[in-house]
Amino acid sequence: MTDQLPSSYDPRAFESRLYAEWEASGVFAPQGDGPAYSILLPPPNVTGTLHMGHAFQHTLQDALIRYHRMRGYRTLWQVGSDHAGIATEMVVGRNLALAGEGETRDSLGRDRFIEKVWEWKAQSGDTIERQMRRLGASGDWSRKVFTMDEGPSAAVVEAFVRLHEDGLIYRGKRLVNWDPVLQTAVSDLEVVSEEEDGFLWSIRYPLADGASYEHVEVDADGNELLRETRDYLIVATTRPETMLGDTAVMVHPEDPRYAALIGKTVQLPLAARGIPVIADDYVDRAFGTGVVKVTPAHDFNDYAVGQRHGLPMINLFTDTASVNDNAPEAYRGLDRYDARKAVLADLEAAGLLVETKPHKLQVPRGDRSGQVIEPYLTDQWFVAMEAMGRRGLELVEGVDGQPGAVRFVPPNWINTYRHWLANIQDWTISRQLWWGHRIPAWYDDAGNVHVGRDEADARARSGLGADVVLRQDSDVLETWFSSALWPFSTMGWPDDAAMRERGFDGYLPSSVLVTGFDIIFFWVARMIMVTDRLTGQVPFRDVYITGLVRDKDGQKMSKSKGNILDPIDIIDGIALDELVAKRTGGLMQPQMAAKIEKATRREFPEGIAAHGADALRFTMAALAGPGRDIKFDLGRAEGYKNFCNKLWNATRFVLMNTEGARFDGVPQPRTDAERWILARLAHTSAQAAEHFAGYRFDLLAQTLYEFAWNEVCDWFLELAKPALNGDDADAARSTRHTLLYVLEALLRLLHPLTPFVSEELWRQVAPRLGIEAATVSLQPYPQAGDIDASAYAQAAGDIEWLKQMVSALRRVRSELGVPPARHVPLLVQGGGAQEAARLERFAASLAFLLRLERIERVEGDPPPSATAVVGELRLFVPLEGLVDLDAERVRLDKELKRVETEIAKCNGKLGSATFVANAPAAVVEQERQRLADWTAQRDGLAAQRARL
Repeated sequence: MTDQLPSSYDPRAFESRLYAEWEASGVFAPQGDGPAYSILLPPPNVTGTLHMGHAFQHTLQDALIRYHRMRGYRTLWQVGSDHAGIATEMVVGRNLALAGEGETRDSLGRDRFIEKVWEWKAQSGDTIERQMRRLGASGDWSRKVFTMDEGPSAAVVEAFVRLHEDGLIYRGKRLVNWDPVLQTAVSDLEVVSEEEDGFLWSIRYPLADGASYEHVEVDADGNELLRETRDYLIVATTRPETMLGDTAVMVHPEDPRYAALIGKTVQLPLAARGIPVIADDYVDRAFGTGVVKVTPAHDFNDYAVGQRHGLPMINLFTDTASVNDNAPEAYRGLDRYDARKAVLADLEAAGLLVETKPHKLQVPRGDRSGQVIEPYLTDQWFVAMEAMGRRGLELVEGVDGQPGAVRFVPPNWINTYRHWLANIQDWTISRQLWWGHRIPAWYDDAGNVHVGRDEADARARSGLGADVVLRQDSDVLETWFSSALWPFSTMGWPDDAAMRERGFDGYLPSSVLVTGFDIIFFWVARMIMVTDRLTGQVPFRDVYITGLVRDKDGQKMSKSKGNILDPIDIIDGIALDELVAKRTGGLMQPQMAAKIEKATRREFPEGIAAHGADALRFTMAALAGPGRDIKFDLGRAEGYKNFCNKLWNATRFVLMNTEGARFDGVPQPRTDAERWILARLAHTSAQAAEHFAGYRFDLLAQTLYEFAWNEVCDWFLELAKPALNGDDADAARSTRHTLLYVLEALLRLLHPLTPFVSEELWRQVAPRLGIEAATVSLQPYPQAGDIDASAYAQAAGDIEWLKQMVSALRRVRSELGVPPARHVPLLVQGGGAQEAARLERFAASLAFLLRLERIERVEGDPPPSATAVVGELRLFVPLEGLVDLDAERVRLDKELKRVETEIAKCNGKLGSATFVANAPAAVVEQERQRLADWTAQRDGLAAQRARL
């Protein structure tokens, strides 16, 4: 009954209710015995709430899952969350500071701090899951996984032990990226280098033992500019504080200026030691003086030079980037930048500072803390990547002409993947944190390392007795190590029973990974390499790479820009003052907060209205062009909210016009309108399948929108009215059946993108078609083969003609200002046998839809009339008593101008040799037909204008 469907669309009235019903029913769990289809959710970090990027990717993943569930696949969307080591420690540390109780990470100690982190995880994890449910994510929550759960933690230990046994994990003292604020190593991928203003200082390094040399400088043409005897070398540096750790100066082996000095010694300024002059082709002879300092413990390039030449490595800094006891006493304990000032002052006082000049340089900063990263010599755990990197390339690029086992969509992203793997470095996996998977390694008093699955296993492997005291490594593994295991740790690996229970063999590889391009290095590549190494499988078949969600102006969304949108605020709405508080909360600069508040109040003077989850989801899908960043405009969401409302009202119309009706099976259409819409349904179903297969969510949304809004709501509901209100009972009954059939199929087509409104409406429509199922979620997705549309080609052509007739004459009525209820005569001229037959067949429909009192063919000149042209048929609506003739002349002039514009467009295309040569033949022919149609319209309108 229509009274079960409220008169207005209000998503808040049913979205939460429907989700609770779905989840309670178990519909999100794998169903049936069809082929497996699975998606791994990129696990969100337990550091807060979901953002628009999550909403975007979750929408696409859920659409794929719902579609394949309806196709009969045994679908699994494996959900979960990530412990996010560094990020979570930062958040919890900040929360402790905000609490104002004086507690810090260090004052609490390891065990109590970790308890605080678990408390935060419980709070944040619940928030994330609640938000995903509000979006409509149909993941199997009964199988959710957290990377610190018992199963994944066991997988981490097993992976570490196996890779260590294979010689792929090792411990060594190497130069790493060190964050002195977080006091931990960070990977190359967590370092952002940007050009900043700095200085280049030139410093004299005196030659030892009274040595000197003839220094000669020449210009580009070989002309001598300077010749003098020097007892020093001039070295240029952007980091003078690190000179205290120099262990050599270096020249190019083929630089004639310094050839005689190779092997000699210079006196390191401010330090009582000599260092050698070495030769290495790493030096750029054209930069500066052609002499560079070598500080192996504080520069990655110098580290490589030091290894080649066997140089000592002197670490100058503590883990907080203060000068340590390896430096002269005057500088010990100073912060690195205070040490720089002191070193420069002392050099100048000693007459050794030659020059200071501005210089642009790349400054590395940690992406978490924003602090300058220090190359730091320390003991860390590493994964050897050379062999795994080669294998990772093979798995994507293929071997011996065979395609790779993993496919990138769009395919151009394979270039990014290839570039990184071709230049891969060993992976630093240890972090000096407390929150995370503790490294399964133990040390004895002599410093020997013993790796095992637990302490007992480590003792057994090394043959250690109970009397040997062991202490576990205090470091944890970086988050991306456990994330690399996600494809199989979520499937119970390495426990055989758990693997059987969770479907390891069925769901690995998963079907597709949906993720952003920004973590191809961090995550995608590492999953491919590690999954292959430990399981012999690839983690997934397809990798669908998405762009980033930006604001409507293309700017990255960030707190500092004040342009962040919370997906839940779009779904449920938010008051203006609350939105302002959310955007400005936590900003340290009052001026920035005031600016953001002003912009927010200007953009959202009434806050953000509730749009519902379906409108947001449809917006995300519609904007999801292949691999492109998307500009999110709230106006699009408003438009798709109107789309949901249109669907709601259309359903009410169908329900009102099918009261008490019950039908079974596919309709046997009696009218051309039914045949046309059934053909369009079959075509739309075929297109939907094609777009899902190609991950073209934008084209899918466009196809479904046009079919629902234009063809079903705007046209078929209108074209159905003559049959519903006519005297032919069989045509009326058939039309009612088709109305219900097409609407029910449309709701199934839309369900993966707009699950809530489609479910709510489907439950009203389905019973009238004898469908007793509880949810549309498990109904079959419409297929082109559901309807034999082969016999409907003529009807499709006839209805397209009827639509043109209705549109043309409605435009005339509108421009003349004829009241909707007023009946008018229609006079016709021209056309052939086909038009005559169509006029006869659709006379009743035209009269009903256009309020025509009669349709009459006229010969010779018609009376003064408003004119329209459809193909070769000229249409006249006599003006007598309807309109001012002067106004009709103006209207005809405007219409002629519009038609001339269309003719010019056609001529422009057909006049292009490139278009004619490269466009498909059918497209070129279609354009020629359009030109003929527009030309016929122009000729008919011009003749009518002449008569007036």
